[in-house]
Amino acid sequence: MPETALETVLRHTTPETQALYDVIARRRDVRAEFTGEPVPDDQLLRVLDAAHRAPSVGMSQPWDFVVVRDPGVRRTFRDHVAAERDTFAATLPEERRGTFARIKVEGICEASMGIVVTHDQARGGPHVLGRHAIADAGLFSTVLAIQNLWLAATAEGLGLGWVSFYREDFLADLLGIPDGVRPIAWLCLGTVSHLEAVPDLERHGWRSRRPLADAIHHDTWRA
Repeated sequence: MPETALETVLRHTTPETQALYDVIARRRDVRAEFTGEPVPDDQLLRVLDAAHRAPSVGMSQPWDFVVVRDPGVRRTFRDHVAAERDTFAATLPEERRGTFARIKVEGICEASMGIVVTHDQARGGPHVLGRHAIADAGLFSTVLAIQNLWLAATAEGLGLGWVSFYREDFLADLLGIPDGVRPIAWLCLGTVSHLEAVPDLERHGWRSRRPLADAIHHDTWRA
């Protein structure tokens, strides 16, 4: 089997750098592997601290983290997600629907907890340094916090799955999120039995990863 670009990189790096690339390679969007065992508080705080150290435009830090352990709240959200899954499935061609039926889209109740990451566009006031030309720079900052959280969870031996089958207004009402603050992600976080070697969507035949070479352009898009 041909060597991947990441494998090539790892052969020419220090052990410290290798450790980072290993975490990136092992990171998975976890669904079915959660054990439900509790996550120690100190471990959770390390993961959240990693998220909170993400870069943000104008140091606006527009994120907040709602840790959801309540079983009733999680069941309510799971039922909402199931309904949205059915809505999406109904839009698919029959063959694609069969592939989608094999894919688990959430581990809301199986995970140790949920972490809802929110975005407050008003954070930092009306004059956020660096956001004058790109309004979404703040939203990008919140997504960087999610990526930090995800990599830290992987480094800690935890699993994380991003749930996106929901309506923002439903989740905002469920958790009492203030007006003007967007729930960007429900992240299922918890202990896992293992992490799959191949991402779920590839294993189930939904989509394959693009070659890195296809994503690189030089000087102009067409080069």
